[in-house]
Amino acid sequence: NARIFKAFCDSNRLKILGLLQSGEKCACKLLEELNIGQPTLSHHMKILVDCGLVNNRKEGKWHYYSLNKKVIRAASSFVEALGR
Repeated sequence: NARIFKAFCDSNRLKILGLLQSGEKCACKLLEELNIGQPTLSHHMKILVDCGLVNNRKEGKWHYYSLNKKVIRAASSFVEALGR
């Protein structure tokens, strides 16, 4: 859980998660929406993928990202349990 919540502690990563809410996106589409360079995007995506919040699939030279809703639901349940 600590790795997941650490991933939430960056505004760019929160923007990326918001962009992925509408469905799978290619890294090139994420770059169009964000004011960051490719190396910075790669850094943020590594954190999001490594903690399980985001799925990554490679097709040719392109990387496609989508939300891992199972992990997001588990994180949400954890937070909800704290409030009980």
